[in-house]
Amino acid sequence: MSRICQVTGRKVLSGNNVSHSKRRTKRKFYPNLFSKKFYYPEEDRWITLKVSAAGIRLINKKGLHVVLKEAKEKGYIVKY
Repeated sequence: MSRICQVTGRKVLSGNNVSHSKRRTKRKFYPNLFSKKFYYPEEDRWITLKVSAAGIRLINKKGLHVVLKEAKEKGYIVKY
């Protein structure tokens, strides 16, 4: 599975390492991802999602059902 948050859609970004002498070499910025289980009471089961720290806060704020519905509409998640 790729390094993409299933809730927010955050993925790997590319940029530069800049040394003291200002030489630039390519690097990657990875999202802060966790593989986390959530209880989904609407279907009475546990689901495992690969979510970023921001995605976990979003689930705590809005609720799992609302967040999954929005992620499915935006195309971040196909099935859960």
